Amino acid sequence: MNTDIENLFKDKVLGHPAGLFVLFFTEMWERFSFYGMRVLLVLFLTAPILDSNPGWEWPREHALALIGTYASLLYLTPILGGYIADKFIGYKKAIIIGCAIMTLGHACMALETVWSLYSGLALLVIGTGFFKPNMTAVISEMYRGKESKKDGAYTIFYMGVNAGAFFGMMLCGYLAENYGWAWGFGLAGIFMFFGMLQFWLAGSLFGRIGDKPLKASEFTDNVEEQEVEEKLNPFTKFDYLLIGLSSLGGLLYLFNDPLSKIENINLLDFSLFGYDGSIEVVMISLVLFLILIISRTLRYTPVVRNRIFAVSIFGLFTVIFFATFEQNLGTMTIFARDYTDRMLTGSASMVFKVVDALLTTVPMIIITWVLYLLFKKTYSRIPYSNIALALAFVGVWGLLIYRLYDKFAQTGNEVEASWFAILNSFFIITLAPLFSRWWESKYNPSAAHKYGIGLILQGLGFAVLVFGTLSIPQGAASASVSMIYLILSYLLITMGELCVSPVGLSYLSKLVPPRMIGFMFGIWYLAIAIGQKLAGTLGGMIDEVTANYSLSSFFGIFTVLCIALGAISIVLNRPLKRMMHGIR
Repeated sequence: MNTDIENLFKDKVLGHPAGLFVLFFTEMWERFSFYGMRVLLVLFLTAPILDSNPGWEWPREHALALIGTYASLLYLTPILGGYIADKFIGYKKAIIIGCAIMTLGHACMALETVWSLYSGLALLVIGTGFFKPNMTAVISEMYRGKESKKDGAYTIFYMGVNAGAFFGMMLCGYLAENYGWAWGFGLAGIFMFFGMLQFWLAGSLFGRIGDKPLKASEFTDNVEEQEVEEKLNPFTKFDYLLIGLSSLGGLLYLFNDPLSKIENINLLDFSLFGYDGSIEVVMISLVLFLILIISRTLRYTPVVRNRIFAVSIFGLFTVIFFATFEQNLGTMTIFARDYTDRMLTGSASMVFKVVDALLTTVPMIIITWVLYLLFKKTYSRIPYSNIALALAFVGVWGLLIYRLYDKFAQTGNEVEASWFAILNSFFIITLAPLFSRWWESKYNPSAAHKYGIGLILQGLGFAVLVFGTLSIPQGAASASVSMIYLILSYLLITMGELCVSPVGLSYLSKLVPPRMIGFMFGIWYLAIAIGQKLAGTLGGMIDEVTANYSLSSFFGIFTVLCIALGAISIVLNRPLKRMMHGIR
């Protein structure tokens, strides 16, 4: 294993092993397909049936309930996928299986029928379970013994995530809103296939890394201590009972929420102590899960125990972060469509076209340059993988050039609602290298400070929307707010994301014992899953809050929540540092 790691670090691209950029591009195509489909989903479900590009005209609450459950399940199945890879098939096989299943899921989505929509979402949930935890687990293996470079590696990897999201939302959104929803959903599936092909053909580059479940004898650090920890902490029957009951309750809630709203099928039609049965079940499930985590953590040695408690606290911050951040593909997309002035004429239209052209081509040129660097280092070792990757890039360049030609041929311009969602990814691509350098400098903030700064920045992003919507009257279903507010909001929210999301994965990989990596990544995604469902639930309140108060009050909730939690994280800096026992 050590030999494979050293071999990977011989061929470097931008200071990191070439294998990191194989993962970078695999993740990029997966995120292209995921976000390309995801940004369309809320627009498709809520678009009027009689529109020139007809959708299903669902109420916003119904659409966001389904999307919240879907997004939450995407982060629950990785727990099982990480476990299967850890114990049986290895990370690389799990990634390929996940890609294949997701390709089928996107194909189903393109059919635009009720059964194909639900089948497609189910396949995407299953495929993501195999894919998501094991990509990050491979990176963790690659950087074993090189911990100081992990923050930078995860931030670069995160740039690949957002490069895919950027081009996926731009191109799938453009095709869907101008030529039909099936074109956007179908394009997502095509590039998911290219991601699978590229990774499969590059498997030999990694040697045994991620090829099969690791044995304790293959670790180089603190092997004896880790073996003792594992032997002292097996899963008990009580642990399995808690897992079963909390999982059952959580799944019942997740499925019951959209079913009760969309189909009027209530699986939890009862009340206890004056509370709705659905709320009672989810609260009981959360309590049982907390008992499981606390009881298991207490059985570890003191150092490991404290580190896992630190991870758990960061997990709580992560729940709130994603509950607010994920508004960008839900209520903020609705805000872009229904409350933002998107019509441009004259010189304003031309300025936008030029800016849009730069936004489109500059990131693509940068990513293509990275592809060239990877090609130079690895073509002789993985030629077919590079060819598949090059074909995918030719396809994207062709679509980008066609889109730009079409835009400049128009006399005026109406900005697609999905266009604003690409701003998050654009700012990630441009700002990630700066944040990566910051994390590797002597001014690198502590984990608690990173979370605090990130949450406060996100709160300020929502504060911009509060200010921009003050003039919208109570109960208004549409308005024409300047797009400047939305653009500035995305900038601040993205800066907050860079302080939280990628470094959270990095700290998890540092604080958790190696043999628990796959499973604990799954647990981490559980925290995100809860945040995703909360995002859908809170977002579904937009009509109610707007009708009773105002749209600025709706965004004000997120402003106060983020800034308050960010301040708490900063206050907890010293206790968390002690719990991490020297890990930075």
